[in-house]
Amino acid sequence: MYWLLWMLAVCGGCREASSRQAAPHVAPAVPGPPGYHLAEPRKFVLSESLREISGITFLKGDADTMYAIEDETGKLYNFHLGSGRFPYHKFGKHGDYEDVTVLNDKEFVVLRSDGSLFVFPVEAVRNARASKDGGEGLSKSVHAYEHILPQGEYEGLYGDEGGKLIALCKNCADDDQKKEVSGYVLQYGADGALAITQHFKVEVPEDKLTSIHRNVKFHPSCLARHPLTKEWYIVSSVNKALLVLDDRWQLKNIYSLNPVLFKQPEGLAFDKQGNMYISNEGGQGNANVLVFAYQP
Repeated sequence: MYWLLWMLAVCGGCREASSRQAAPHVAPAVPGPPGYHLAEPRKFVLSESLREISGITFLKGDADTMYAIEDETGKLYNFHLGSGRFPYHKFGKHGDYEDVTVLNDKEFVVLRSDGSLFVFPVEAVRNARASKDGGEGLSKSVHAYEHILPQGEYEGLYGDEGGKLIALCKNCADDDQKKEVSGYVLQYGADGALAITQHFKVEVPEDKLTSIHRNVKFHPSCLARHPLTKEWYIVSSVNKALLVLDDRWQLKNIYSLNPVLFKQPEGLAFDKQGNMYISNEGGQGNANVLVFAYQP
């Protein structure tokens, strides 16, 4: 009798151990800003023409049409994610274009890496599309502000409420790039021209960043403002980091980006529902856009 009870106890323990071993492995959640799961995006592969995609934006937060640039040919692309079609309109010559935004819901503004801005009306893009002229007509509508920003290398531009443009410097001589970068606010003046109205610093503790390079430096690639929380989001591709700051540019948190998923993140945008879009250059493959649903 005792022998039978002992056997039943042992077998019961075996079954319990076997059950524990068979339990599925649940990977830990990737830390991300509140409302986002950075390990669970929808992925949209782009065409070869957008392999060097460098900036994305929406008009009035409408996700039906994404506007994008790549850093070589001076073309503004407009497309619906998943459609497989990538029409474009030519706005400038070949150049190192890094970001695109919309100002006052009326104008597209493109940033070139040398601190130059190229402004053209949203209506001109619509008319070019309607006339089926391939976008060549945009060149007559473009107002160029050559080297309007101080000397340096720039990659991030955002059109904020109230007619403000915010540009972040990636590499400026006066910045201690281990812990800070310069930001500039531009607005239209009484003369109808854009001009710098404010200079500020974005500071990041140097011990909070990593880099693929030996010397760790803070190099912002793009920025956008969350439409609901009003927080600033900055992506730094070289640091593989997503930074969240309050409305006074004070750092709230830094989130690591998985380099397998984020090959070379260079573009950032939100739609009006708060869904987050991050574009990655293709490198040796195809570029893509990762979409992160906002679930507050």
